[in-house]
Amino acid sequence: MILRPPTPRSLPSALNYLLKSPCYRCLHARTSSSPPTIPQPTPFVPDPSTFLTLIGRNLSQHSAKIPTWISLFSLTSKQLRDLGVEPARTRRYLLWWRDRFRKGVFGVGGDLKNVKDGGAELRIVEVSVPKATIPNESSTNTETGLTRVKKMIVNQPAETVAKGVETGQLKPVEGMKVVGARTIVGPYVQPVKGTSGSVATIRVQEGMWEVRRGTKVDGGERRKVQVRRKRLLAERKTSRK
Repeated sequence: MILRPPTPRSLPSALNYLLKSPCYRCLHARTSSSPPTIPQPTPFVPDPSTFLTLIGRNLSQHSAKIPTWISLFSLTSKQLRDLGVEPARTRRYLLWWRDRFRKGVFGVGGDLKNVKDGGAELRIVEVSVPKATIPNESSTNTETGLTRVKKMIVNQPAETVAKGVETGQLKPVEGMKVVGARTIVGPYVQPVKGTSGSVATIRVQEGMWEVRRGTKVDGGERRKVQVRRKRLLAERKTSRK
């Protein structure tokens, strides 16, 4: 008896469709993907080593494998794997932070412009802003001269602040606040001695932008019911003795 291979007509409809239809998935990464966008380095993140140090999860140990800014934002997941960036969740975390940086999403200190030797100086300035408009009042506060003093934390050199800067040119530092009369408070902020907290510095540190991984409770979401069931049975068995 001679066995012949099945013809496409004798196969199930789903398998027959797969055999006749062209495979688009194999060419998806080559044809549809555009060249990756290389963002410009910022004063607070000037090189790949600083970027890997900021995002944490011990990625700074791979700084030698990613020497240039272009390679940091152009290497694919497979190329990172060949370079020894393991495990896979570490590569996914790096790619996730690369995409955030491309979109201009930074962690603490990422918006600082005046940076020297990996550190930036923060200081408090007082600016005059119009008070809130009084309800049912026809005249504006600018016309009546009603203003109030607002304290703002900026990243400006001392000589620039002493000369006076227009309010429109000042940009408050995100994530910082003034506590009390003149004290700068925020993550990774160190006050300068002799300034009573009115002048502070922030420097690049390991894991400043790190998004920490969650901890599994009772085996995680997949095994939680099973683990708790076994624990309950063990407790009942122990209590009967």
